[in-house]
Amino acid sequence: MGGKNLSHLVKITDTTLRDAHQSLWATRMSTADMLPIADRLDQIGYHSLEVWGGVTFDVCLRYLNEDPWERLRLLKKQICRTPLQMLLRGQSLVGYQSYPDDVVECFVVKAVENGINIIRVFDALNDIRNLKTAVAAAKKAGAHVQAAMVYTISPVHTNRHYLELSQQLVEMGADSICIKDMAGLLAPYQAYDLVKLLKENIELPLQCHSHYIGGLAVGAYLKAAEAGVDVIDTATMPLAFGASQPPVETV
Repeated sequence: MGGKNLSHLVKITDTTLRDAHQSLWATRMSTADMLPIADRLDQIGYHSLEVWGGVTFDVCLRYLNEDPWERLRLLKKQICRTPLQMLLRGQSLVGYQSYPDDVVECFVVKAVENGINIIRVFDALNDIRNLKTAVAAAKKAGAHVQAAMVYTISPVHTNRHYLELSQQLVEMGADSICIKDMAGLLAPYQAYDLVKLLKENIELPLQCHSHYIGGLAVGAYLKAAEAGVDVIDTATMPLAFGASQPPVETV
């Protein structure tokens, strides 16, 4: 990825084995589909591979007749160089309700034991009270904790709002911060302004996650890179564009 003001290396997280097929194929990629390409993905040199969490747990059990834990273990056996990443819905884990603290703690420990290195944790309403238990458990288990801020547009959701939220996440113990633009609303120059503000005020690595729904994501990534973002999320071309992430081949 180039840009006239870009003077640092921007790393890439690949979402092909999780968010990409969740966004385009209703998460129907099976473990048998993943294993033949796992080693190839591992050799590329990505910052991380997002392979687990989100809806993958539910779909494995409900539709694919698979064990999601076994998927993680099998992928970990083949992916030795690249950190494995998951998406965790805070107190809701990978489900659709709030779970007790002890359940959250146990799930996080088992996720790390079975191969997860980076846990991206978020709450859909940016209520950070729902992140505290998961963040603490992940830190204790030795995982890298990436706290995500859900991006949207409203009179309330200003750049200053996201700065204040990011500072609270830093205080909570996050190892990195993610701008999570799940609706593809982040426009290029808005991305530049937001990333610049965050990089000027927090010292943690900053990652940008977007979807191509509105056609803005490639431009948003470019301007985010110019403003100093550290990592961006992309997918392999056949599982990119549309509701998925931009293709790595383009950026």
